[in-house]
Amino acid sequence: MGLCPTGRYRVRVDAIEDNRHISLPATFNFRDVGGYPGHDGRTVRRGRLYRSDSLHRLDEQDQDAFAAIGIRTVIDLRRPTEVARDGRVPAYQGLTYRHIHPEHADWAERPHEEGVSLARYLADRYADLAQTGTAGLAEAVGLIAESANAPVVVHCVAGKDRTGIVCALTLAVLGVDDADIVADYALTAEASARFGAWLAETTPGGLDNVPAPFLASPAEAMELFLAELREGHGSVEGYLRHAGVTDEQLAALRHHLLD
Repeated sequence: MGLCPTGRYRVRVDAIEDNRHISLPATFNFRDVGGYPGHDGRTVRRGRLYRSDSLHRLDEQDQDAFAAIGIRTVIDLRRPTEVARDGRVPAYQGLTYRHIHPEHADWAERPHEEGVSLARYLADRYADLAQTGTAGLAEAVGLIAESANAPVVVHCVAGKDRTGIVCALTLAVLGVDDADIVADYALTAEASARFGAWLAETTPGGLDNVPAPFLASPAEAMELFLAELREGHGSVEGYLRHAGVTDEQLAALRHHLLD
């Protein structure tokens, strides 16, 4: 159900995908967010910020590989009901687990209607989350801003929507071009194909009961979200200040996440 990026974003994806995905067999979308050009010709540092789908599936072998990456902080953006249903990342010494739930309406309350653009639908859901989940998004970005928390991994269920928004906001603050932010978001399409195959094998009814937006990550959705966020707040920094992120935190993000 995931939509592959096309056009100019396909070129970007091909250029950035090399060595970005990290193989942990129990995950489908674990990857490094670093490596993109940012402010003043500086580059987003590798090995400081990661994004992923849910980490509750990590088995003993995966846990060893995960620990070897050196992750210090896990930011779990799932709903409390999702954490209760699936569990959380296995604990180990030196790992800090932070559960943050950016408040937002259940998508089932506003289902996607046939004939409506998936990108438009997703961008509207992201705008809803940015409006109602300000406190949670600000807390997540604030945690990423603290260098002592790094390396950090941010995750939700599929690592696509809530995770995609937090990573997009962070990359924008670092001066990453929108085209690269959009392409990073669109990389999830291939991870969603793997996730969808797993769901088809392990879920009663396979993919029949999974709505299309749950696995789709069309590039246009993130493009619309960023453009419309700036229309409403002047800039991504303006939105984050509105959400509660301080100028000191914004400066700290740039200090420790840019080479």
